[in-house]
Amino acid sequence: MKQQTDTDYLHMLIAQGEHQQQDFKFEISDARKIARSLSAFANTDGGRLLVGVKDNGRLAGIRSEEEQYMIEAAATLYCQPTVAYTCQAYRVEGKTILIVNIPESANKPVYALDETGRALAYVRVKDENILATPVHLLVWCEQERPCGELTCYTEREERLLHTLATASATPPESQGECTAAEYAHGITLNRCARLSGIPRRQLIPLLARFIRYGLVDIHYADQHFRFSIHLNN
Repeated sequence: MKQQTDTDYLHMLIAQGEHQQQDFKFEISDARKIARSLSAFANTDGGRLLVGVKDNGRLAGIRSEEEQYMIEAAATLYCQPTVAYTCQAYRVEGKTILIVNIPESANKPVYALDETGRALAYVRVKDENILATPVHLLVWCEQERPCGELTCYTEREERLLHTLATASATPPESQGECTAAEYAHGITLNRCARLSGIPRRQLIPLLARFIRYGLVDIHYADQHFRFSIHLNN
C-alpha cells in the first residue's frame, strides 16, 4: 500500500473545501479575528484552520513565524477561557502550511474579545462563524445543571410549545408573515415572542430549557436562528 505523503494529506483536506469543521486562512494579520474562529470551533464541534491556503484552495504558504504567535495570542489573550489547540507545520510544494486543530470545548461558552474588549461567543454553522444568541448562552449554562432537577410546567410553557407546534404544522400561506424558510426551519425568537405573547426576557430561558430537554430544536436559516418542535416529539 502506498504511504500517504504530507502533500497527499493536505490536498485531501483542501478537496473537502470549507465546512463546519474546516476553514481556510490566506494569512493571519489580526489575532482578534482568529479568536472568533477559535471560539466558533470550540463552541460547536471542534475543527481545524488551514493557514496559508486561499479561499479557492490554492496554496499560498505562511509569510513568517509571526503567524504562529498570532494564533497563540488569539488562543491565550483574546479567548476566554483559553482555547487548547495543536499546531502542525507542513512543507508542501515549497510552501509552509499550518494546520491548527481546535477541539470542542468542555467548558462552554468560549468568548472572543473584540476591539473594544467585549466578550462575544460564536458558533460554527457550515462555513460561517455566527454570533451566538442569548439562547445559546443559556443552553450552555443549563447543561451545567443537574439532569434530574424539578421544573414547573405552567400555562406559559404550554403556550410556547403550542406556538412552535402550530408554526411548524401550518402551511406557509396560512401564516401571514411566515415564509417558506420559517415553515421549514422554525420561527425566529422575535416572531415566537409575538405569536406566543411571552416577553423575550422570559422566552429566552424557556427556549434554552426546552432545547436542553430535547423538546425544541434550534436551526440557522435565512441569516437567522430559528426554533421548532423537535421532530421526534
